[in-house]
Amino acid sequence: MEDLFGHRISYLRVSITDRCNERCEYCMPQTDLDWLPKSEVLSYEEILRVVRVGAGLGISNIRVTGGEPLTRRDVVWFFEQLSRIPGLRDLGLSTNGTLLARPLPDGRTTARALRDAGASNVNVSLDTLDRAVYAKTTGRDLLPDAIAGIEAAREAGFGRIKLNTVLMRHRNEHELWDLAAFAQERGLLLRFIELMPVSTSEVLTEDNFLSVGEAKRILEFRLGKLLPRPDIRTNGPASYYEVAATGQILGFIGAMTNLHFCETCNKLRLTCEGKLRPCLGSHLEFDLRAVLRDPAMDDADLARFFREVVASKPEKHDFRENYQPRRRMVAIGG
Repeated sequence: MEDLFGHRISYLRVSITDRCNERCEYCMPQTDLDWLPKSEVLSYEEILRVVRVGAGLGISNIRVTGGEPLTRRDVVWFFEQLSRIPGLRDLGLSTNGTLLARPLPDGRTTARALRDAGASNVNVSLDTLDRAVYAKTTGRDLLPDAIAGIEAAREAGFGRIKLNTVLMRHRNEHELWDLAAFAQERGLLLRFIELMPVSTSEVLTEDNFLSVGEAKRILEFRLGKLLPRPDIRTNGPASYYEVAATGQILGFIGAMTNLHFCETCNKLRLTCEGKLRPCLGSHLEFDLRAVLRDPAMDDADLARFFREVVASKPEKHDFRENYQPRRRMVAIGG
């Protein structure tokens, strides 16, 4: 599938729940949560049908997200079913990591079970190595669990483990070197992500915004020159740099400051209640659940729906156009 601006769509981010065991400030509120009722959340069988149709249209990369996807029951079974869909080349998980080390009845960790089920890579959110800052940022004192989860993922043998750090001024800019060292010691790929105006208008302010450009300068102060590596590409929009002195690769995702950010976009998002979104930074979303639950609609209708959504994909996001959030990030899918 290709949109009107030449974006070739091969990547679908699939949220399976709006629930989470943390309360990250930039994702969801600390209180007054209103979880979706089970009847409004897509069943695993419905999601699998969507993925099968998408794979037939050229979707080859799937990333399972939430909320925190590991809070949903039978997630290992779900990955087993996903891994059997023809045409999928890359099956990933985005998580806060706190449940990856959780033991299952058969003695395996959740990370090991997911790897055995066919998950090929995992992204773990890690904004800080300071336990007090972690608790303040996430609303939960779970840093030891997140670290244990990262170690469980390493032991499980995932082909690629990425750490995602959201940049926040006055919160973690003094830790960028420590986070880089943490990743290098464990052979992990670390990516720094700019805050985006999602969830509420208070998430992004002039006071708390830290650009990837400034983050690079902070890192270079201690690590030395960062060399661009345009030859390195992953599924997302990150730009990669090599630490000249050590060879470590660091990624930077600058949705707010990179004017070319959207040029290589290959992504759609499926929310847990069945909205198909062509762009995170746009209010456009389309009700796929209605098609899925209409007995008169078959897979050909689903395929046509996919193509119509791709045709509506905007050339670029609206984040720099005084964007006002309407849905919290936890509801869209991380």
